[in-house]
Amino acid sequence: MSKNIKLEHPRDQITRIISRIYKRGMTTTSGGNISIIDENGDIWVTPSAVDKGSLRASDIVCVKKDGTIIGKHKPSSEFPFHKAIYEERPDIKSVIHAHPPALVSFSIVRKIPNTNIISQAKHVCGPIGYAKYELPGSEKLGKVIAKEFKKGYKAIIMENHGTVLGGIDLTDAFERFEMMELCARTILYGSQIGTPNYLTDEQIFEFETQSTHLLPEMETTEHLPDEVEKRLAICKIVQRSCEQGLMISSYGTVSMRWKDNDFLITPTNVSRWEMGVEDIVQIKDGKREKGKIPSRATWIHQEIYKRNPKVNSIIMTQSPYLMAFGVTKSYLNVRTIPESWIFLQDIPSIAYGSHFKANTNSKIFENTTTALIIENDSVIITGNQLLQTFDYLEVAEFSAKSIVLGTTLGDMVPINDDQVEDLRKKFLS
Repeated sequence: MSKNIKLEHPRDQITRIISRIYKRGMTTTSGGNISIIDENGDIWVTPSAVDKGSLRASDIVCVKKDGTIIGKHKPSSEFPFHKAIYEERPDIKSVIHAHPPALVSFSIVRKIPNTNIISQAKHVCGPIGYAKYELPGSEKLGKVIAKEFKKGYKAIIMENHGTVLGGIDLTDAFERFEMMELCARTILYGSQIGTPNYLTDEQIFEFETQSTHLLPEMETTEHLPDEVEKRLAICKIVQRSCEQGLMISSYGTVSMRWKDNDFLITPTNVSRWEMGVEDIVQIKDGKREKGKIPSRATWIHQEIYKRNPKVNSIIMTQSPYLMAFGVTKSYLNVRTIPESWIFLQDIPSIAYGSHFKANTNSKIFENTTTALIIENDSVIITGNQLLQTFDYLEVAEFSAKSIVLGTTLGDMVPINDDQVEDLRKKFLS
């Protein structure tokens, strides 16, 4: 959870998150609404009929506990179901409703996305409810949705409408929102190239239990100028990854080698969107910076750096088109365009569980490829400089996207062996 969001006024929180949702293409100018209920029982909510692409804090409406409306606009037409959710669930303090395309796809075919598609998703999303169609903005819709929330759900698919999610705060609700849409996209894209495979509850439980080990704390931490510079570089790449849909709030690990086998890595339980320089964790001599919890994948990064002296940066994430290949066991042939092959050559996959701590001899630690897909979990990209590693991630995701989209046109015709050999001689010899 972000440390910064708690210091913000509800108006600023709502404005920032609705802007983020709009810019990521997960709602329209007129669609979607967000609310926060404060300690007084007053509800702060997005206005009706105001452009989501240019919303300001001053546009946010406050509906007082007694029903009085404060603000220059009318509250969202969907305010009734926000209010109904808060009345049924005192533990929920924020609600997001939007029409992200992939989740809408599920709503119009009357299905719920199976979050067992990605290892961490079930933990983030929790069980998902289903609300039958009712007239938007009606009291009846509010009752139907509140009834689902009363069952204990924090995530609902709205029939022929979209999705609504709740959280203990706005960060929590947004993390759930992003992860659900990622699952939906992964299933949709995967279905275009093969048959999605799902993890069992036992496999997910095994992942959660094996990843709890923490490195011991160091007594003191030294912050030299070059270390601070690397922290800033990590934060910039994480922010850029989020903005481009290559990373989400609740998942994505970036690290940089600092000195010898010591490195800097992103933390766990901090929103990637809000991550600051002070959140980055130093790992030195096998110990973690005092008072900080590094990514649960820290041990993987540690082993890669130990065994591969030419690797100086690592990105581990769940970009949707690459994950489509990761959940279908489909081979990602990067002979799409010259750049893809020059940078990547090959993107192999390894079985889910190969990344568990018990498997220290896994192929995951061999620096034989720039990119590696872990089935139903993530993709690992390695490189020399962090910007170069990020570029590799972009190229890999773009290549995966081109292949997924191209399946509707016909069979892929890759660059042939002679053309590859010409590339090898010109760029790699």
